[in-house]
Amino acid sequence: MPSTVVMTGASRGIGRVAAERVLRASQDAHLVVVARASSGVRATAELRESAGPGQAVSHVAADLGSPASVRAAAVEIRDRLDSGDLPPLRGFVGNAGVQYTNALTEGPEGFEATFAVNVLANHLFVRLLEDRFALKGRFTTPARIVITVSDTHFGDFRHNMGMVPGPVWRSPEVLARPAAFPRPDTTAGGRTAYSTSKLAALYLVHEYARRLPTGIDAVAYNPGFVPGTDLARNADPVSRFAMRRLLPVLARTPFATSRAAAGRYLADLALGTIEAPTGSYVDRDRVARSSPESYDPQRERELWNAAERFCSPFAESRK
Repeated sequence: MPSTVVMTGASRGIGRVAAERVLRASQDAHLVVVARASSGVRATAELRESAGPGQAVSHVAADLGSPASVRAAAVEIRDRLDSGDLPPLRGFVGNAGVQYTNALTEGPEGFEATFAVNVLANHLFVRLLEDRFALKGRFTTPARIVITVSDTHFGDFRHNMGMVPGPVWRSPEVLARPAAFPRPDTTAGGRTAYSTSKLAALYLVHEYARRLPTGIDAVAYNPGFVPGTDLARNADPVSRFAMRRLLPVLARTPFATSRAAAGRYLADLALGTIEAPTGSYVDRDRVARSSPESYDPQRERELWNAAERFCSPFAESRK
């Protein structure tokens, strides 16, 4: 049956691979690409061309670092679902992610940019779209929310090879603002913001599993270390060169995942080909345990409540 899958981070990297696979594997899927205007228009045109005739792809513009822009995008999607322009909503893939060379970058509404994109944007989409998911009728399987996380949240050498500091948890009110970490003007500060944001995303996935209506599953996806993507696009020239030209050779070893494999796993998880109960952490293509620190009901509730407060000015259209 025709259905809609909304995806952020589909214009490059593993998201682009996943978008192409969704369109190939599900002929009835209408893929909505959420991205900035220029990159989103280009990616949508290329995806439409590669998918072939009859495959539906459209674009909704958003700056994911701005909750106001995310709200506008979510409202546009809601309106298109309500009017019948889009078929029933069955999936949301929050794949977009950023990593900065500092922990001082501030978004338009004053939130630290890593936290805004990697945590708040997903939460606002989930909350504004949750009552538009198709739960009954023609579909026999649950709708699915997939949030891309990272094994950097483990904070050990085995999972990050010493390249990214482990998370440093603080009150969500502190994490949401610039300068939440020691040496916030350094690359280490920016990478700590990244790993901490991915821990936060896991906390919210656990809360989604508890709070969302029956019929909507929420899972966290860890692609592993995927060299050759644009995650390091804000890094210094040497780091960017290493990520794009030198480190991809690791994809041939157990220490890393190729972009093709990571994108394939993401698409299969979004489409339900990979089975995973709600609240799961999926490591590549299998359900696994995330870090011991990632299971903390008190932090999970605290973050949920804070995210609700942060997003409440932008969630007025939720009924």
